[in-house]
Amino acid sequence: MRKILLLTFFSLGFGAVQAQSSGYWQQQADYKMDVAVDAKNFQFKGTQQLIYTNNSSDTLKKVYYHLFLNAFQPGSEMDARLHSIKDPDGRMVKKIKVDGKESKQSRIETLKPNEIGFLKIANFKQDGATAKTNIVGTIMEVTLEKPILPNSKSTFTLNFDGQIPVQIRRTGRNSTEAIELSMSQWYPKLAEFDFEGWHADPYIAREFHGVWGNFDVKITIDKEYTIGGTGYLQNPNEIGHGYQDTGVTVSHPKKMKTLTWHFIAPNVHDFAWAADKNYAHDIVKGPHDVDLHFLYKNDPKTAEKWKKLPAYMVKVMDFFNQKVGLYPYKQYSFIQGGDGGMEYAMCTLMLGSGTLEGILGTATHELGHSWFQHVLASNESKHPWMDEGFTTYVEDMAMNELVVEKAANPFEGNYRAYYNLVNSGKEQPQSTHGDRYNENRPYSTASYVKGSIFLSQLEYVIGKENVNATLKRYYNDFKFKHPTPNDIKRTAERVSGAELDWYLTDWTQTTNTIDYGIKSVDTDGKSFNIKLERIGLMPMPIDILVEYADGTSESFYIPLRMMHFVKENQSPQIKRTVLGDWAWAMSNYEFRIAKDKNSIKKITIDPSGLMADVKQADNVYEVK
Repeated sequence: MRKILLLTFFSLGFGAVQAQSSGYWQQQADYKMDVAVDAKNFQFKGTQQLIYTNNSSDTLKKVYYHLFLNAFQPGSEMDARLHSIKDPDGRMVKKIKVDGKESKQSRIETLKPNEIGFLKIANFKQDGATAKTNIVGTIMEVTLEKPILPNSKSTFTLNFDGQIPVQIRRTGRNSTEAIELSMSQWYPKLAEFDFEGWHADPYIAREFHGVWGNFDVKITIDKEYTIGGTGYLQNPNEIGHGYQDTGVTVSHPKKMKTLTWHFIAPNVHDFAWAADKNYAHDIVKGPHDVDLHFLYKNDPKTAEKWKKLPAYMVKVMDFFNQKVGLYPYKQYSFIQGGDGGMEYAMCTLMLGSGTLEGILGTATHELGHSWFQHVLASNESKHPWMDEGFTTYVEDMAMNELVVEKAANPFEGNYRAYYNLVNSGKEQPQSTHGDRYNENRPYSTASYVKGSIFLSQLEYVIGKENVNATLKRYYNDFKFKHPTPNDIKRTAERVSGAELDWYLTDWTQTTNTIDYGIKSVDTDGKSFNIKLERIGLMPMPIDILVEYADGTSESFYIPLRMMHFVKENQSPQIKRTVLGDWAWAMSNYEFRIAKDKNSIKKITIDPSGLMADVKQADNVYEVK
């Protein structure tokens, strides 16, 4: 049944890709790897066979591979960036004193030869013929023995030797929580080639872009280690370690020193794993018969918190399924490892010794990435906000669902962080490449916070129900298809009928800000004349709430002319008047309310708090 299930899954997964319009194409990379781990010396050796399918109209004369582990060497680009950036990641530096002054030193800079990371490649062949390779830093360029024609395949084979670095960022050995092996970005990985060309980005700091394919991976390691990671274990009753079928007892002869774990992972663009001799391993059933694995340090303090995690994560996965779309795989693993929280195919490596609330928040966020990074898989090097931001958006909603007292605006903290960034003067457009931000903080705020606000503010622009429908259609239309920023915009346009090019352009490609104000409120005794002004460069439709002295309220909606759209009334219990539209070129706008001079108590621009107006002091007029 296991093999039949996998074959069915292959068909379903790639059928979805083929259902895209004829103008779309994407490459495919099918990996077969056999790896032997020398855990004592933190090294491994492996062989790799990769069948590469060129679905493009280009004839390929070269291909590129990522060798991520080479970043963890003194003098690497990652090391250099830690010297030049003003606010280096605290995990990657250590504090030292120079001439009596405190300074930060790159941890990579001081790595010894047996502490660095590396991937060494040998015996590269294309279809059995030797091909020329050239390695520079974390990128290997391969000059092919013969060009790969459009709509054809080629098989690459290679041998690789790797060393697992002291853990500095994401991958590595002996983490701060004493996890022995966190194996992410560990193998030679083919770079993405798409309609924009090759994406052979050096590994400097940020996240990843990959080619979908099928992984068949065998890992041989000392039998004491428990492994968790990507894929489906094919020999659970030989391995044990909590994976065996119910009622099966697995015992390994004393003379047996190692076990070979065999994983298959269909339709993924990455493969990660972690191993430790002291993992506890729990399995619970999640929604739609998905196995949820929990691997964590088997000590009382850690176990007390992790034992409470499964019940929450079943609810969170169900929420994401309903909010975005069905999780397409049959397992997901929450693994204590890494240096924070990082998403991989079918799993996360995450810290596990904090508070339950912190662990839950990290687990929720990383699980959310399964939809946006591992199924939709936008280019996170170029558009990190599409993954980090959208994941933050659904994370905030999910966490709000788990608490008893629900916040009216679960995104409020994101808006405060965004305003702080604007006021700092350090904001850069979200179209900035992830590695090219001046500092880490503007990158993080632009990606996680402003990316989340893209959707929460879109609720203000086109209405919550339209955003809900947009998210579901976006996932359904673009799963396994590497969507771009224009795809989420066009999906929202198709769902709502609104024109939204202005929104995508101003919010993601500029640092234009939203700033509206109530300029004046005058009365002749019989009516009020209300004057508004647009101060910021980014336009918006405007919601206004007027509260009257008699306790009643009325709302007014001013459409944005360039949207060609009128939003549905989001509060049907309150009478709403749709006013004439407001053109962007007009800085001022005014309208009248036929009420006597003592009737108005308060006027508020955007009572929902979902419009990111950077200066809100003038958004409220109140009769004292």
